[in-house]
Amino acid sequence: MSGSIDRNLAMELARTTEAAALSAARWMGRGDKIAADQAAVDGMRTMLASVQMDGVIVIGEGDKDEAPMLYIGEEVGTGDEPKVDIAVDPVEGTTLLANGMPNSIAVVAMSDRGSMFFAPGIVYMDKIAVGPEASHVIDLNESVAENLNRVAEAKRMPIHQLTVVVLQRPRHEKLIADIRATGARIKLIADGDVAGGLMTCTPGGGADVLMGVGGAPEAVITAAALKCIGGTIQCKLWPRDDNERRIAEEAGFEIDKVLTADDLVNSDNIFFSATGITDGEFLKGVRYTSQGATTQSLVMRSRSGTVRWIESIHELKKLAQYAAVPFD
Repeated sequence: MSGSIDRNLAMELARTTEAAALSAARWMGRGDKIAADQAAVDGMRTMLASVQMDGVIVIGEGDKDEAPMLYIGEEVGTGDEPKVDIAVDPVEGTTLLANGMPNSIAVVAMSDRGSMFFAPGIVYMDKIAVGPEASHVIDLNESVAENLNRVAEAKRMPIHQLTVVVLQRPRHEKLIADIRATGARIKLIADGDVAGGLMTCTPGGGADVLMGVGGAPEAVITAAALKCIGGTIQCKLWPRDDNERRIAEEAGFEIDKVLTADDLVNSDNIFFSATGITDGEFLKGVRYTSQGATTQSLVMRSRSGTVRWIESIHELKKLAQYAAVPFD
């Protein structure tokens, strides 16, 4: 990526997540997660088309036959250099948004072409993610207790003060019991493990560790974000059944191999942007006013280590350019 262009791309990505958030936020609490997701996709796709890049969606809304927009393999941008991989989640936490709950965000990550990991047919991964202070001590092959003791020592705090983020799922009953046995605190979340990963390494995020089985695409997006801010993630493929295991093995993937952040995003030049849709621990949601709306975004770049918190004011006439829902 050339120096003069890549510095601008971070801000262009912020505009794409802002567009998605502003479009989707109109559906907050209205119980229609499909409409909310489509609104975000429409807003994000419109803005991505204007970004000066030759982008390919590597992590998207699904295969072409399943997702009419922002599907895996779709080309986005103006077609000019640089050539990049794109990972998108126009609404992470569609159920959260539909029910008016916290921590729904719009997310985009970008890296050099060919650098993002993709395992066809694998929906889930087992994960552990931490912020910079403990990035050198975790090991997914070790026990829950060993990892939490290592994190506590690295962060110079007693284990009973650690907070572990876990998706609230039946599959995590043993994990939750193991965490509780150590004395650590638990923050159960209904959805959104990209947001959960970011909680471990952003000021006021309110968490120290993310553990458990979550989405495989979200693992790649989380890796991109954590590499920008100095944290890390380790994962293993988690096939749901024999068919998924067979697909992974036939594709040449080792089921028991621990994948690092560098395996998930093999680049040192990563851009990441997230904009809050509903209020959360580390990002404010969209706030509408009589004149327009306000947003808060987190924008990062790995090569420079730059982390920006952007508060933006949007006028009604600008919102109407990319939103399917009327703003007047």
